[in-house]
Amino acid sequence: MTKKLYYVSSKVSKWEAKILEIFEEEGFYYILLDETAFYPEGGGQPRDTGTIDGIPILDISLNENGDILHKLKCKPISLFVHCVLDWERRFDHMQQHSGQHLLSAVCQELFQARTVSFHLGQDFVYIDISTPSWTDEQTFETEQLVNQYIYENRKLHTYFVTSDQLQTLPVVKMPTVTEDIRIVEIEGIEYNPCGGTHVEQTGEIGIIKIIKTEKQKDCTRLYFKCGSRALHDFTNSLNILSKLSSKFNTGRVDILNRVEKLENDHDKLTLAYEKLKLKHLEFLAESLLTHNKDGVIHHVFADQTLKELQLLSSTIHQKEKSPVLFVSVKEQKVLLAHDGSLLIHCGDFFKRWLPSYNGKGGGKAKSAQAGFTSQADLMDFYTFAADKLDNMQE
Repeated sequence: MTKKLYYVSSKVSKWEAKILEIFEEEGFYYILLDETAFYPEGGGQPRDTGTIDGIPILDISLNENGDILHKLKCKPISLFVHCVLDWERRFDHMQQHSGQHLLSAVCQELFQARTVSFHLGQDFVYIDISTPSWTDEQTFETEQLVNQYIYENRKLHTYFVTSDQLQTLPVVKMPTVTEDIRIVEIEGIEYNPCGGTHVEQTGEIGIIKIIKTEKQKDCTRLYFKCGSRALHDFTNSLNILSKLSSKFNTGRVDILNRVEKLENDHDKLTLAYEKLKLKHLEFLAESLLTHNKDGVIHHVFADQTLKELQLLSSTIHQKEKSPVLFVSVKEQKVLLAHDGSLLIHCGDFFKRWLPSYNGKGGGKAKSAQAGFTSQADLMDFYTFAADKLDNMQE
């Protein structure tokens, strides 16, 4: 059986190994080594990456005998190989995983909130804890204690116990296995059955920062980052904050006030714009009605949206009962609407004629709309519909 070096020391990153077995399957080679530090995915922790004799490892998995298989694109030349672990990735996983153990222990200690699930992703790490509500004060209190334990640089011990020995330990949960039970002990804090890789002292976690919280059914999800991830997040956030501070020409603590002022100014300008738009639509409606001779008002608009054309249609119908056929070139859409004065069903009219012009849409008796992928099809349909509707009005 393969010797698992990550259980001897989680800090092994380079070693020599002998190939015990190699087989090919679906164009890939699967390698069994006499000893390996490559950790396969499990227990919420992603797998390691690295190389065997310079060949990138595509996957790491356990077979039915508990041996670790390394998936490669090509076969190593020698039976004795040089293995290199992606240490940056491994140490990141160690920081996040050990940080999760410590954070879970503190949530249990302070609020009797038990961790029910754990996820270690590329961007975020989170735990779900058994409490439906969570406050900012609890976040603050949790961060203070969990980082205090980091500053104290508590030892982490990892070791295997038997089922009988397990009964003497105050473990946070019972393991699913009955043999080769591995315990991760944070000195003076908790005993946790776990097969993952961990730091040797809490100080190596660096820092734990809770990024955000959200409700998940009867639980609360805590998103957090540890060590280098937390540092990178802080650096990125500080860069953004510094750029905003420079852009607004103000101190960082005053940025929120400046943003609120901008929002208020924007709201005022939006209100003024809406009023002007309504006046413009009223003017446009009057202009279209002036040039209309009791027929269908049809017009092509270059810049107006369908929503604006619907509002224009409503404005016209408040003044006169003139049917409208409008085109929005900007959105490649057409609108047909009337207030009952046109003896056609708008939706049925579109349903009958749109397929001939590659248009898609529909509607009700007094209003219908359609879209086109081609501007040529849009204008051809508009010309046809205008002539058809004009003839119906005669």
